[in-house]
Amino acid sequence: MSSHRPLLVRLAETDRARVAFTLDGEPATALEGDTVLTAVLTQHDRLRRNEFSHAPRAGFCLMGACQDCWIATADGERLRACATFIAPGMALLSDGEGT
Repeated sequence: MSSHRPLLVRLAETDRARVAFTLDGEPATALEGDTVLTAVLTQHDRLRRNEFSHAPRAGFCLMGACQDCWIATADGERLRACATFIAPGMALLSDGEGT
């Protein structure tokens, strides 16, 4: 996983149940009710890299309209991170290797 600081810092609602998932093959945790976007950005400095420029991306509209927040799963599925809730056991890839 990235050695950079997470892009988001959680300030509240820290008492919700923990949800285990993997990000780029590394164990990670989120809180129940988090979107995939929140789950990833509280762990990592980006959601993914742009498939053309390789620049870091972290979503744009944050409401599921722009499709900038897609992220790949280890089995090749693409999810809209801002509109998908994290689920136990999700395996996410920030560099899109699964697509």
